[in-house]
Amino acid sequence: MAFLTLPRLTLAAALVAALSGCITFRTVDDGITRARIGQTVRVGGISVMPMRVVEDGRCPAAVQCVWAGRVRIAATVNGAPAELTLGVPASVGGGTLTLVEVYPAARKDTTYYPDEYRFGFTARR
Repeated sequence: MAFLTLPRLTLAAALVAALSGCITFRTVDDGITRARIGQTVRVGGISVMPMRVVEDGRCPAAVQCVWAGRVRIAATVNGAPAELTLGVPASVGGGTLTLVEVYPAARKDTTYYPDEYRFGFTARR
């Protein structure tokens, strides 16, 4: 087994440091603004902060359900308390705010911790 000598170790460390600056994350501009519980985001001029999940009754993946279920969250919208339902536009100051996605996907016999949820919002004025 060969050991790295000091010059080779220094070169390897320098390469790792140099290449780590090259790592980029691609973001998609799909018009959806995403937030975690307790995180405030601006969506088309509307301030929204998800506070907690009130109901997560979605049909689990790979299960055939009669009804897809629903997700309801408590949030603050422009500083006021509100309840938002997945896929249902809410009137906000002359426009609409819609909760359009919830992650992670529903799974059979799985309970999620609050910090695992991510919510996607869109707004129209």
